[in-house]
Amino acid sequence: MTDHKPAAHLRPARIEQVAAGLGTGRDTTGGAAPRRAGAATGVGTAGAKPSAAHTRETRPEGAQGTEPAGTHARINPAAELGFSGDPGQHGDPGDVMLHAQVTWDGTLATNRLDELGVTYERRRLEVKDVTTSVSLLVDGWPADVEKCVQSLLDHTSARVLALDLGNVDGAGDVLRGLAERYPERVAVWHVAEQPHWRGGTATWGECRAKLLRLDEAEVHVLMETSLMLCGDALTPLVAAVVEGAVAAGWRGVELLDGGEQWQDAAPGRVNALTGDLMAVRRSAAIGALPEQANYGRNADLELSLGLSGELVVPAERLPVQRLGPHDIAPDYGRREGQRNYDAVLRMLRTG
Repeated sequence: MTDHKPAAHLRPARIEQVAAGLGTGRDTTGGAAPRRAGAATGVGTAGAKPSAAHTRETRPEGAQGTEPAGTHARINPAAELGFSGDPGQHGDPGDVMLHAQVTWDGTLATNRLDELGVTYERRRLEVKDVTTSVSLLVDGWPADVEKCVQSLLDHTSARVLALDLGNVDGAGDVLRGLAERYPERVAVWHVAEQPHWRGGTATWGECRAKLLRLDEAEVHVLMETSLMLCGDALTPLVAAVVEGAVAAGWRGVELLDGGEQWQDAAPGRVNALTGDLMAVRRSAAIGALPEQANYGRNADLELSLGLSGELVVPAERLPVQRLGPHDIAPDYGRREGQRNYDAVLRMLRTG
């Protein structure tokens, strides 16, 4: 998301417009119910009892005219929520559970709206005009590469940008086939250099920076090929960016009290995001990405600390599946991970 384009916020749908308002599931259209002389006005007040058909009269005392029953059903909104519309009326002791029932049913109605996808649809509309690309570094594991890319094609509308490093184990051939089948969605660059972890010269930082500069989208998503989507996991991340975050991710971490150790963070605002699935404003990521990192371990922490702005993890559980470990030489992983973490510690001490 560039700084020149305002976020396209939409107001959430009002409950009553979608599910006829909060209610008890009973008829609130104002059917004529018997009324005793002197009965209080409103639902749940003394003497105001539902008829056998669960209809309620909400017309005020003394109302004149020949309108059919129900014409002024909403003239006393307090009555619809189970309260008296008249000062001093305390309700029928027989209806003491009515307000609790209304509140409970209202909560269920809201939950049903979420189940029907209202929240998702609102977010989808918010981000529909925001351009998004997913960047992949491909350095082996061809079966996982195919599942990863296919899941993006199946569940999102984002463009896929992939950099093939040396066609390790035929992973580049898999990408070539996907790009031929989906030329509008998949762009691939093939290079002869092998990944650094295999003794080559193609480092994580350099390759990530190249993908970032090749991208023209507003939101740039870093994703590992060891993951696949089981649904649209990108819309909540992009929506968080549209709403003002500089980056949003599948998982986050937070600093412990000592200031040098990390632990998994709860959803919400976090100190850093993990780089296995992370959406970031492309304009903000340029300059923050640690291009000197040979390998990705802990480089995501360095990227997070280099970003200026809020980092968030969405509250809902995202439909993401880990395909399996992409193992490398243990000594290499420890050495390069520590090298990157030393850079993180320097940033923390000087920040």
